[in-house]
Amino acid sequence: MRIIGFNFTKVSAEKSKEFKLGSKINTNINFLDIEKEESGIVKEESEVLRVSFNFSVTYTDVEKQEKGANRGEVSLIGFIILMATKEESKLLLDSWKKKELPVAFKVPIFNFILKKCSVRALQLEEELGLPLHLPLPQLKAGEKEEKK
Repeated sequence: MRIIGFNFTKVSAEKSKEFKLGSKINTNINFLDIEKEESGIVKEESEVLRVSFNFSVTYTDVEKQEKGANRGEVSLIGFIILMATKEESKLLLDSWKKKELPVAFKVPIFNFILKKCSVRALQLEEELGLPLHLPLPQLKAGEKEEKK
């Protein structure tokens, strides 16, 4: 299975007036749909699949965990185009009907989505003044060693 395309269809970010530092940050990836797509660019023994997803980062008030207590959110909706063999395609589509996905498929796709979406989410968080959902590397001042 190979990734041959990626695109965002919706990018949104918001920060409420009630936002407080110390909010709980949750990152989530949901698959929305997996469907076969017609394409004239692949060989006969291959098929093209479109995997729709939603990547979200939510900022929730620590004291108020009930639904609707979001104080900020970054949401990225998009799709990935995969080229798979007919066997891989059948296995994936059959498992999707049960709302389950094989680990061999799920892990590399999750990692790809994390890589693509985290960079865009960091940019939006910075623009809105939201805490970053990933820690960035930082230098720390240390004591200087004396040479003898």
